[in-house]
Amino acid sequence: MTVEIWTGSRTHLNEAAPLLTFSDGQEIYCAGDPVDRAFCVAFGTVRVYRMLTSGRRQILSFHMAGEWFGIERDRRRKFSAEAIGSSGILSVNASPGDKTVPLSSIFWALSSAQQQQLVVGRPSADERVAAFLLEMSARLGFHAFVLPMPRSDVADYLGLTIESISRAMTRLKRGKLIRLDGSRRIEILDMEALETICS
Repeated sequence: MTVEIWTGSRTHLNEAAPLLTFSDGQEIYCAGDPVDRAFCVAFGTVRVYRMLTSGRRQILSFHMAGEWFGIERDRRRKFSAEAIGSSGILSVNASPGDKTVPLSSIFWALSSAQQQQLVVGRPSADERVAAFLLEMSARLGFHAFVLPMPRSDVADYLGLTIESISRAMTRLKRGKLIRLDGSRRIEILDMEALETICS
């Protein structure tokens, strides 16, 4: 199977990497596992998360088709990964010195937590939600899109409650910045206004 991956330049992963399929919520790896494999999403979406001492889940990143994940600096994993919906994952060796994973993908994967902190670091719920919608629009390539994750995942990514997410979405809708169709279908009507909220 050949998967086209965007890493700043287009590369292909077309060796005999097995395509593993996962159902919604199925574990791909968990904290404490050895860091001996890297993964690329062939289809579907993956959430990478950690459990806090309070018992709350903190989602660090989402990964979609063509994106790498599971790249960590330590020998043992600090984070866990699960499929969101039906997902296909390619698994490759990630031993030291292995050249299968493009270097630019490693840098992108390691910076994903920093991107999450930039979004979560914003003071208000409206700012966090606006930044998240802009991020999803940029990654999916459309102003109108269907979020691949439920609002509970968005809440755990942004450090908000589901109720706060819903209220922020409603305010953006009333301001005619976005259009909502159900809980996941979103159309950005005023990109500049969303960017202003985040600036």
